[in-house]
Amino acid sequence: MSTTATATRAVRNTFSGLPAAFWWLWASTLINRLGAFVSTFLALYLTVQKGYSASYAGLVAALYGLGGAAGNLVAGVLTDRLGRRPTLLASQMATAGTVAVLGFASRPTTIAALAALAGMATSASRPAVQAMMTDLVPERRRVRAFALNYWAINLGFALSASAAGLIARYSYLWLFLGEALLTALCAVVAYFRLPETRPGPGPARPEPDPAGATSLWTVLRDVRFMTVVGLNLLLVMLYQQGLVALPLAMGRAGFDSTDFGVVIAANGVLIVALQIPVTRFIEHRSPGPLLVLSALLTGVGFGLCALADSVPFYVLTVCVWTLGEIVNSPTQMSLVARLSPVEGRGRYQGVYTLSWSVAAFAAPLLGGSVIDRFGAPALWLGSLAVGVLAALGYAHVMRRPWETAPSPDCART
Repeated sequence: MSTTATATRAVRNTFSGLPAAFWWLWASTLINRLGAFVSTFLALYLTVQKGYSASYAGLVAALYGLGGAAGNLVAGVLTDRLGRRPTLLASQMATAGTVAVLGFASRPTTIAALAALAGMATSASRPAVQAMMTDLVPERRRVRAFALNYWAINLGFALSASAAGLIARYSYLWLFLGEALLTALCAVVAYFRLPETRPGPGPARPEPDPAGATSLWTVLRDVRFMTVVGLNLLLVMLYQQGLVALPLAMGRAGFDSTDFGVVIAANGVLIVALQIPVTRFIEHRSPGPLLVLSALLTGVGFGLCALADSVPFYVLTVCVWTLGEIVNSPTQMSLVARLSPVEGRGRYQGVYTLSWSVAAFAAPLLGGSVIDRFGAPALWLGSLAVGVLAALGYAHVMRRPWETAPSPDCART
């Protein structure tokens, strides 16, 4: 009985105390990730269905990431100037349109151009979502809020990856149309249920910076913040290999789309199972050791791919680097939110999410080229080295406590 009561109390503490608007944003995120088919299976679509080389698949994925980089920066500015809600709505509708058209494209140049536009539209929602979440949730609850949102992302991802592997065996076109439909549904939820959360003037705070006093240049000169962004870039370069290099390596080893769907679904399943209990454990701990641990787990997980020769072994490697991801994500996102000034949250989040888009651009080019020239084992051993390098970087940067003042709460509680 006491065990049941403890479990009930833990669940209540995990899900209580967050504003209703946060949960609508959470629901929108879940729906979006349930339809996140294209970026995951784009490499297999181009190589298996269309017959293109690994290098071309890497180029298209890189253009998707390059478009995302532009989308992050533009959306970061728009999030601060126009507001979170209109930026989010525009991004979601643009994503639905470009992904649907991409499914019908047949020429290599058309596919490449549409992939870049789809990447730009998809990534444009990230600064708005993260700024809105920071606005809505008090600082003391943000680690939990970011973890719950990440949990929704991966719950949707686990289900979509498993389903998409089966759908792809019959028609890749349905993957594109399915993502377009579900993204449009996200826009409907955002339009009817999400308020504008951009902080307005208060008794102790002037009107938020319409002239852009907190500019992108201000963000780029923030050494403390940019160091965190740079180390995140190293780790995201590795995570991206799970979406591009891993399916390419498995395809060359004789595995099919269903096998890859099972393997990559382990990432989402493990996050769904462990993200919340792990977050409760790390929520009030120092971020330095946690970030070092996450980098080591990530590097070791991808390094083990050099030895993998079966679906269960590949699942094991995914489990190892996923543990690193579980620790890293809420820890780092909470730190980024704390380092971002109220009037510049959109721009700061835009630059932070830019690291993901830069990795989405660079990692496929690197992964595809290394696999073509040197083979997959060389890529996985290099990934191990990158993980160790990131761990050393975090150990150096976080050796002294970060003197970050709590940002004002703009929560609608």
